[in-house]
Amino acid sequence: NLGRAPLGPTAIGRLGALAGGYTNLEYDLSSGGRGSRAVHASRLLARLTGAEAAVVVNNNAAAVLLALAALAAGREVVISRGELVEIGGGFRVPDVLRQSGAILREVGTTNRTRAADYAAAVGDRTALLLRVHPSNFRIEGFTERPALQEIVDLGRRVDLPVVEDLGSGHLAPLAGIDEPTVRGSIEAGVAVCTFSGDKLLGGPQAGLIAGRRTAIDRIRSHPLMRALRVDKLTYAALEAPLIEHAAGRAGDNVPVVRMIETPVSALEARAAVLCSRLAEVAGLSVAVAASEATIGGGSTPGVTLPSRALAVEVAGRSPDDLAAALRAGVPPVIGRIAGQQLLLDLRTVDPGEDDLLVEALGRPAPAR
Repeated sequence: NLGRAPLGPTAIGRLGALAGGYTNLEYDLSSGGRGSRAVHASRLLARLTGAEAAVVVNNNAAAVLLALAALAAGREVVISRGELVEIGGGFRVPDVLRQSGAILREVGTTNRTRAADYAAAVGDRTALLLRVHPSNFRIEGFTERPALQEIVDLGRRVDLPVVEDLGSGHLAPLAGIDEPTVRGSIEAGVAVCTFSGDKLLGGPQAGLIAGRRTAIDRIRSHPLMRALRVDKLTYAALEAPLIEHAAGRAGDNVPVVRMIETPVSALEARAAVLCSRLAEVAGLSVAVAASEATIGGGSTPGVTLPSRALAVEVAGRSPDDLAAALRAGVPPVIGRIAGQQLLLDLRTVDPGEDDLLVEALGRPAPAR
């Protein structure tokens, strides 16, 4: 991937303001004594998700590891076989689960699992029911998966908490994306919900844990919390998009949300202007092409957004050669090849970068 979600201007500004000086990271300005580094982000997360409390660690895998270590070490965790996913870099949920000290109890099959399968696996050694959202793959066809509410209701009947790993961390509904939200999980009754800060939320890499105060207190007091905590710069970069989400300004000031919600008509208009600006470049052919954009980064599997791209050709150069030349530029420009054309999808390009894009397309070296 290309570094996950780009940060918005407010996040960049906060980083610059806080990086070179002192902060009240662990200092309570009102009392003059030691404070909690997590207090500000935790309050924002609780407000946005409806949770009683929240903590922040360095990524979502760490969030899952810490939650299971604090709530299920030495005891069984019931999970569907269809949710034993592998995330980026070859890391697998079963391996993370074992590192926590919890005991894996698989139920159901790869494609079909029912609430009754979870119920049949519950015993004296069961610590919790775990649900993992398939945020980087999709199973279709002869499938069955119980609704989250069914699992939560089962947990209530047998007095067991439900922990849900939501992966990409969807805070609020986005146009064209049918993904569960963190608030929806909290309102359904999960005890703990983990999710990422650097995907759909639009912040830095971070693992966010929201849920009931009793569970979060156990997680916060676990020794691993110290090893997995984040620094002042991560908090600064995370709080900025959280504030924008809370204020209802994410569509304007959080780049990933703005990219997703930009109407095709706006992309079409930008593409036409760019084509006009590049029309006089010798040997360069640029046209507007319909495109399907994917969000990527381990989120919204199978979902595409209608988009517009610049279809670029240079006389005497293959698409591969042109793509390599653009990648070698400063700044690099990265596109994708479809047929005999190099496509540059404008949904992924900030309007403020249009001048840089024009400069880059005007300078590819001639064919050798």
